Formats: sequence, C-alpha cells, structure tokens
Amino acid sequence: QALSEIEGMGGRGNNLQETRVRPLAKRRVDMHSFCNPSSFQRSPYLSARGNFVSNFQGSTEEGYKAYHADKYDEDKNPNGIINFGTSENKLCFDLMSKRLTQADMNLIDPSLLQYPDWRGHLFLREEVARFLTYYCKAPAPLKAENVIVLNGCGSLFSALATVLCDPGEAVLIATPFYGCITQSIFLYGNVKLVYVYLDSKITGTSTRPFQLTVEKLEKALQDARAEGVSVRGLILLNPQNPLGDIYSLSELRDYLEFAKRHELHVIVDEIYMLSVFDESATFHSVLGMDRLPDPQRTHVMWGITKDFAVSGIRFGTLYTENQDVANAVASLCYFHGVCGPVQHKVAQLLRDRDWINQVYLRANHARLKAAHTYVTDELKTLGVPFLNRNAGFFVWIDFRKYLKTSTFEEELLLWKRFLDNKVFVSCGKAFECSEPGWFRIIFADKTHRLQLGMQRIRKVLEEREQEILAEEKEQPGQSDQDGKADSTDEVIFVSHHQDPTCASSSSLGDLIGLLQQQMRSSDWLQKNTAEQFA
Repeated sequence: QALSEIEGMGGRGNNLQETRVRPLAKRRVDMHSFCNPSSFQRSPYLSARGNFVSNFQGSTEEGYKAYHADKYDEDKNPNGIINFGTSENKLCFDLMSKRLTQADMNLIDPSLLQYPDWRGHLFLREEVARFLTYYCKAPAPLKAENVIVLNGCGSLFSALATVLCDPGEAVLIATPFYGCITQSIFLYGNVKLVYVYLDSKITGTSTRPFQLTVEKLEKALQDARAEGVSVRGLILLNPQNPLGDIYSLSELRDYLEFAKRHELHVIVDEIYMLSVFDESATFHSVLGMDRLPDPQRTHVMWGITKDFAVSGIRFGTLYTENQDVANAVASLCYFHGVCGPVQHKVAQLLRDRDWINQVYLRANHARLKAAHTYVTDELKTLGVPFLNRNAGFFVWIDFRKYLKTSTFEEELLLWKRFLDNKVFVSCGKAFECSEPGWFRIIFADKTHRLQLGMQRIRKVLEEREQEILAEEKEQPGQSDQDGKADSTDEVIFVSHHQDPTCASSSSLGDLIGLLQQQMRSSDWLQKNTAEQFA
C-alpha cells in the first residue's frame, strides 16, 4: 500500500507480472481501485513513484477526461457530454464576472508582483480573519497570524497530511467522502486513509442514513490499531460531500471530544459553508464553537471555489491556532502559493460584505434551491430514492434497483452506460461507498442542461429497467433482492407500484405525473428559468 511495499513499477526492467503487492487490510486504501494492473503502462523514463502517479486514477478521472474531450455545447456540440459529475456551481457566472471586473479589482501594485510572505499577503490574511469571524459566527475575533493562504484546499490537504503524519501513517475519514482527498494526501505525503464505513440502514444510535457516530469512529480506530496502523488524525467534511449532511453542534462536539481522547488532529473542511440554500437548515462552524476541546489539534479549511462559484480561481485558506503547524504548512506554501493580483481580488471580494449578503448569497441560494427542486422532482417522478438535503451542489441518489446484481462491477457498468449516453455522473465507488448502486449528481447548472441531462438519465434508467424485467421473466426467482432500498423518513422514496386498494393515491400520482410530463413537453421551463425567478 505504501510505495515502499510496491515493487516492479519502476524503469529497472521488471515485468509487471513480477509486481508484488502485500495483501491489503479491508480498512486501508486499496490502490488497485485507482491503479489497475491490467492496464498499467510502465515507462522506462519514470521512477516507480512516477509510474504509479501516472497511472493513479479512478472512474471520476476517466469521466472527467471524456467530458473535456467531448463537452456539450448548445450550439457547437449539442450531442456532447453533459457534466453532472464535477462539483462546480455554474449558476452564478453573471454575478461573479460582473463583480470581478469592477474597477476596485484591477490594482497592480509593485508589491503584488514580488514574492510575498509565503503565508499570504498580510492584507489578505487580515481580511480572511474578519470574513471567517463574521460568517462562522466566532465568539471572539479570529487572528490573521493563524491564517495561511494556499492555492486551493487540495493543496491544503496535501500540506497538512505531510506535516502531521509520517509516510505510512494514517487519518480517519467517514465513507462515502470526496474521493480526491485520497490523491491529495497519498500522492505527495504517502499517508493512508482508514475508512469509517457508513451505510444507508438506520441501526444502533443512528437516526438517519449514512450517519457518522462516535461508536463507528471508535471501532474504525481500534480496528486500525489492531492491524498496526498508526492513526494520527480525523478528517471531517461539513457540509458533507457527497451526502449533503450538516453536522449539529452536539455532533461536532462529540467528534472533537473523541479526537481529543485519542490525541488525534482534526482537519475540518468547511468549503460548502455558505452553500446551505434552505432556511430550514443551519450550518455550525467549528470556529463558531464557544470552546474547542483541543484547539492545538483543530485545523479548519475553507476556500472560495464552491461558495463563490469560481472553481477556476485556486484559493484556499487554513485557520489553526497551532503555530508549529502554521509554520510547517507555510514552508510548503513556496510550492502552493497564490499570485499577488489574485490575492488582491480575493481580499476585495471578501471585504464587500454588502454585496455578498444583499446580492450574491440571496441570488445564489435561490438558484441552488430552484435547481435542486427541479432535479429532485424528476427523481420523484422516476420513483428513485435519494437523500433530501439542503447543502452543497449534489444529490446522493439510490440507483440500486437498476443493478442486476449488488456489486461494484454492476455499478461501474451502469456508470459507463450513463457516460455512453452522454451524461457524466459520479458512482459510489469513487467516494468509497460501502454499498454498490449509490450515485452523486451535481444540480448546480443551467436549466437547459439540467433538462437534457435528466432526459438522458431517464432514458438509461428506463432501458435498464426493461432489461432487468425481461431477465426476471426468463429466470424467475433469480433476481438479486439485496440491493433494494429501504424506505425511511430520511430517504425520499416514491414507488411505481401502488397498492390496488389505494385508488385515490394512485389517481393523484397519475395526475402529478401527467402534469410533469406536460411541463417537460412545453416551453414553460425555457421561459421561466431559475435566473428570471431570482
């Protein structure tokens, strides 16, 4: 698993068949899910590490490359791939392009063209501290000396893993989780992930599907230690990607107390904190807590990529009270710095609180909510279960009933079927989900792309359903029932199969379906877009 355990991948003439990998424990990163030996391309010009990095990929990367080679364009490439796989907000380009081109943004001062303090220019770190104090509802003003600026949260994960862990050591993370974290902490730092497996069934102290509990954290930690793995930290994503969960204050406190008991560092990624788009949901930042259980081991990251819909501007920030950690990360900022003019633009953006509150956040939340409603209404019409959450850009969807057998091989086949039909989505394996059949769809997109993308998804699912029904007729009693979803209060589930005695329910369902079909076939949605409503 560690690079030192992998032999025969370098340019020393070893055969791929001679490659030996020590058996991997269940709870560690299985590199074969990222680097398939059957398709391994060994270059004599690269080191073993270089060859491994070159071949390190998953389904998300494969789909991303396919999308960039065949992008959908309404005029130039209408049969191209629609991207529901990359977590980007494409709803606010009009607002951001207007704000980022105003006169106050276009300053070129000599200091911006010279090497900065590697932590970031002081004017920016002061602005970040004020911004986080306000939006995280910190009980006391946060300090600029605790702020580090890097070119994105991926770089932050890499830097933190490198300075907090030695090669071969590990951090805990709950699955499913944003899969690129694996690349961030493994490829540079050779740090492992220990999975805390969550599932859709509500058992024990759980009150919702895929709920993280201290009991699950304790079990994963003890299992890892029993295998001889040194665990140094815990990663928390809040709001959670891909689930959309927002942790309550009591949950956050429990997780931090657990980490303190075991002297674990906690890396809290709050990159979606301003993308909670429904007033019924409340986000609580770790920085807003009255008292941190272990402030010297608590490190919070945030960036503008998601909340301000500018994934092309690489900017992430770390807040830590531990100056040893801050200094170590700052040393790596030489490799991950943010250019001076961008630092100025970000500072001006974060400073403009009136525009953020009165213009941007209002419009962004309205647009996210409208897009989320459209996609989830489509899923309800199809009778597809999903987690109904109000944060982030994604819906976590249960396509298990469209798998012929409950395996990740079948999940990958369904994923490829979507891609063949020109819609790129993310499958559960990309997030290390323990149950085959869950997928993530990004809904933060323009109406016409949402409509066409959902039409393509509907086509695949209807074809798949017919194939499964035909096979069941040919082989009665042979279907795999393990993959069927449970209906709970938390998983929205609409069934195609109504009880014959429920005539009124059936009639109402038919009426709703008819109305939605008429809406799709009319030009109402084209004339009444989310942008116009906002």
